[in-house]
Amino acid sequence: MRLWIAVAAVLVAVAGVAAFLWARGDGSVPRPAVLHRETGTAHYAPIATRAADPDPLTVAEIFPTGSVTAGAAELARQETESLTDCAPALWGGAEAAAAGCTQALRARYATGDGRVHGQFVIFNLADAASADRLVTAFGDGGFVRPAPGTPDAFDGSRSWAQARALGHYVTVSWVGPVGGRDRVDLTYPQLAVDGLSLVIQRRLVR
Repeated sequence: MRLWIAVAAVLVAVAGVAAFLWARGDGSVPRPAVLHRETGTAHYAPIATRAADPDPLTVAEIFPTGSVTAGAAELARQETESLTDCAPALWGGAEAAAAGCTQALRARYATGDGRVHGQFVIFNLADAASADRLVTAFGDGGFVRPAPGTPDAFDGSRSWAQARALGHYVTVSWVGPVGGRDRVDLTYPQLAVDGLSLVIQRRLVR
């Protein structure tokens, strides 16, 4: 019995260390404390390859409005970027997993009181298999980098993120509190930023 108690204690300690290392990223960039990943489904078969969906993404298409809302949360768009080299938006194993990526569009968002900051990024990959590999890599020692302009006080150790493979695209929404240790409910901010993923649905009916 004592042996099992000792083993259990060690496992709890290891889990705690793993959670800490996950949240602190590679030591130079933060990563989310909570990450939900979704690989692709047959629903997105019409856009499973870039060859079948060749038109490049545009900032106007992905970020059509100046703010996003869900419930009582409203986050205003701060800045947008359109990258033709996806590597600067990634770190760790995710950078290698994004081979063949031709676009990364991202934008920063913030609540009016500045207590919550978020970003949304979409990657244009060759096919659905590549998209799944990138989403998988986000849980295996790599993630997206904070967009330029992200506040220094952005708290990755309390942040949430959602990564989705949608056909040959991958979207990542990431929100977290800025400064302080007060409890901040990220539910609606996360839903608001992640709602930008829905714009890809329009490409299914082109």
